[in-house]
Amino acid sequence: MTDRVLMGPGPCNPYPEVVEALGRPMLGHLDPDFVAILDETCERLRMVFRTRNPMTFPVSGTGSAGMEAAFVNTVGPGDVVVVGVNGLFGERMCDVASRCGADVVRIEAEWGRALDPARLLEAHPAPKVIAVVHAETSTGVRNDIEALDAGKGDALLLVDCVTSLGGIPVEIDGWGVDIVYSGTQKCLGVPPGLAPFSMSDRARERRVAKPQSWYLDLGMLADYTGPATGARKYHHTAPVSMIFALHAGLGTILDEGLEAAQARHAECGRLLHDGLQKMGFELFAEEGHRLPELTTVWVPDGVDDADVRRTLLERFGIEIGGGVGAYAGRVWRIGCMGHTARRRNVTLLLAALSDILGR
Repeated sequence: MTDRVLMGPGPCNPYPEVVEALGRPMLGHLDPDFVAILDETCERLRMVFRTRNPMTFPVSGTGSAGMEAAFVNTVGPGDVVVVGVNGLFGERMCDVASRCGADVVRIEAEWGRALDPARLLEAHPAPKVIAVVHAETSTGVRNDIEALDAGKGDALLLVDCVTSLGGIPVEIDGWGVDIVYSGTQKCLGVPPGLAPFSMSDRARERRVAKPQSWYLDLGMLADYTGPATGARKYHHTAPVSMIFALHAGLGTILDEGLEAAQARHAECGRLLHDGLQKMGFELFAEEGHRLPELTTVWVPDGVDDADVRRTLLERFGIEIGGGVGAYAGRVWRIGCMGHTARRRNVTLLLAALSDILGR
């Protein structure tokens, strides 16, 4: 097996404590010792999400499972859903909402530019849901969530925090977010496989009684894991080792301090942005809305995108990601997340690019 420095759009390198946790002895998913760890994992998620929502727990599946759980439990035929689209994952929100039978109202911004909150709020007089990606992984853009709370009215605010949770400030209660999901493989420093999820009491009261997905039915899941108190009712076999890993990853972040972990991501992003620009690269994302944990940069004219990424991987053991959609072959996506978000990795990548490109 090959050891890599994972600086793509995810997964990142996991924290050492997480790797150790994955090797713990297996427990049954109803074992009292495991249930205690699950309870503590849910409480740690509340701390990192900055919420008091009782329904806060890890969904068994990647961030995409969290997205689907958010929509199938909230949206039914004919419901109006306003979706902000300025990248691939806004597009996926539209796809999932439409499969639920929703009347989707798209509010678009150019890829690389942030969404205008006013346009989202003015898109429809009475939507059931307003859905936005906080940190758009396809473009490296941060969208403003806090500005949506005051004007959302009766609408439920649904937010994708897959690439933001643990890396930049996320304030679920403070921003009035009703439904949120994330992924473990980004700034939480855990392998892919779970989708941290939280739903407000306001949203729970309005959820679909019998969603089209049995596996992602939040009512049934809550009987097992959220709120994680009292007797458990079997729903599915929980991924025990992944819960151990998430428990350890969240513990690592909280031991460091959530604000300190965010500051570490911010510093690495700043160093990477500055270093790339000093080498003559042009950043893709709009200034003022650039993510520190996911940097997008134009591939220079005359440079073969795939050849450089292959050389980085084979010669230096560094993975970076290519662009998607219309920007495939034209943009690089460079992640600096979780345990990977270290100054040494930024320095290594910049030196490797300089060696390959002669800059």
